[in-house]
Amino acid sequence: MAVYKIYMKDKKFRELAKSRTNKAIKAIKLIGNLANKSHYSYTNEESDQILNAIEKEVRVIKQKFRHSKSGRNRDEFEFK
Repeated sequence: MAVYKIYMKDKKFRELAKSRTNKAIKAIKLIGNLANKSHYSYTNEESDQILNAIEKEVRVIKQKFRHSKSGRNRDEFEFK
């Protein structure tokens, strides 16, 4: 029975990881579309804030996987 539980946890992890990773990649690509200066106007400071927020969350994710502790919601992004 314990082996089955481990299998089910792994299966669920893989399903969620695939779905969530693909959603994150799509969202990042959509953010990348904002870099098109012919459609949008933004400052270097604004683009730096976006990139810094994304990089910060990637660092947080790396730490979570390395230390395997349960983490809850982080602050949402907002321009300063």
